[in-house]
Amino acid sequence: MGDLASALKRTLEDAFGHVRLRGEISGYRGQHGSGHAYFSLKDGTARIDAVVWKGTFNRLRQRPQEGLEVVATGRITTFAGKSSYQIVVETLEPAGIGAWMALLEERKRVLSAEGLFAADRKRAIPYLPRVVGVVTSPTGAVIRDILHRLEDRFPRPVLVWPVRVQGEGAAEEIAAAIRGFNALPPDGAIPRPDVLIVARGGGSIEDLWAFNEEIVVRAASESTIPLISAVGHETDTTLIDFVSDRRAPTPTGAAEMAVPVRADLVAEIRDLGHRQGEAVRRKLDREGSDLRALLRAMPGADAFLAGKRQRLDLAEARLMPALAGNARDHRARFGRLLDRLGRHPPGLRLAQARGRLALVADRPRSALQNYATRKSEALGYLGRRLVVAREQTLVRARTETARRFERLGALDTRLDQAIRRLIERRSDRLGNFAALLGTLSYRAVLARGFALVRDEDGAPIRAAASVTPGQRLGLEFADGTRFARSEAADDTAPGGEGPPKRKRQPRKPAEAPPQQSLFEL
Repeated sequence: MGDLASALKRTLEDAFGHVRLRGEISGYRGQHGSGHAYFSLKDGTARIDAVVWKGTFNRLRQRPQEGLEVVATGRITTFAGKSSYQIVVETLEPAGIGAWMALLEERKRVLSAEGLFAADRKRAIPYLPRVVGVVTSPTGAVIRDILHRLEDRFPRPVLVWPVRVQGEGAAEEIAAAIRGFNALPPDGAIPRPDVLIVARGGGSIEDLWAFNEEIVVRAASESTIPLISAVGHETDTTLIDFVSDRRAPTPTGAAEMAVPVRADLVAEIRDLGHRQGEAVRRKLDREGSDLRALLRAMPGADAFLAGKRQRLDLAEARLMPALAGNARDHRARFGRLLDRLGRHPPGLRLAQARGRLALVADRPRSALQNYATRKSEALGYLGRRLVVAREQTLVRARTETARRFERLGALDTRLDQAIRRLIERRSDRLGNFAALLGTLSYRAVLARGFALVRDEDGAPIRAAASVTPGQRLGLEFADGTRFARSEAADDTAPGGEGPPKRKRQPRKPAEAPPQQSLFEL
């Protein structure tokens, strides 16, 4: 049977090496635990099983979805375990523009529900970027159009990350390029772009499908650099257009959004400079007119200083009489001081002060001596009281310690007695349980001549019907275990006679185990 299955497999694989089928996916429930995917392809007349191996599943541009009409390419083979044939899928693509659009709308709905297309995520494009990053094919006309337009408007340094813009692996390269530009350090050897342009020329929906892949949309949404999408012509719409910060109708339009016109910027700066100069001149003229008006309203120097000069003359006239009166007052005070010194000479007053100081000098010494004497007497009295108190405390402590030792000795004796009584009670109970266990154990039954039959796993066998011919059995006796193998049971022996009867040997009466006393339990 195996040879026939192998021959059928070779015949079918030789006749249908590679096939291309179109049908609707049915019975798809996601990847199996092994990583493989199983489903069926069906149309109006037939149905065929399909399998996608784990390694191929990770490389599919289009993942299987229940109810999706696809075109599957692979090889026909058989599965001997079910006597059926199946297709081993190698590539999977949506069938027809309707399927592509249905898949696009479903993916757009899922990503929009996550908030990736929200307007508040959009960022402003820098007015004049220092470096422009471009993600596109290096050989197409798109990059030439972008570079030419940037050169015409405002030449800026351009970093091009070459990628494939259609076909297998294009989506992964585009996503890696966007993330690669974002990973550049701001002050690194390679300058980090201030704006990104993701561009591609026009084409069919299949050609532009790489820009509808989820990996590209998520990479664009995670970009911290403002991003302009310029995929296809103005009528073409891809999912990256919804998540980008700006959408350009063409790659040339993306270049126009990225930089301003240099000539217009120079003219605007020149006009602003001229307007600034005119504004400064008008302000200076206005300030000068105001200053001249203020100068005309101000009085002359003579009129401004006349009052000051008059006050100075009056102050000078009052100064001389005031100085003369002040000198007279000081002379009178000096005369009074001389009279007081004549009545009380300084030498006499100094002797009196020295006498008072001598009387006061002996008082601190006497006070210190009296204080020291009182402190010495107080310290002696306190020392004697401390000695007496310490002796009384020691006597009380010795008495209390002796009492505690007596109580501990009595408690130790009582504890020993209690432990001995507990051990005796537990020993009696253990002996009773051991006797009861011997009475109830199955080994007492074995001692009466019976045997316990076990299978290979050691489990007891309770019925003969559960024993199969040739099964290894274990026979446990009272004095040990022996092993045997079962044979098929025959109802009759050869010759039409029943099974030979063995001569029954008289059995010695088994000695009954000694009966235990109820008083021992």
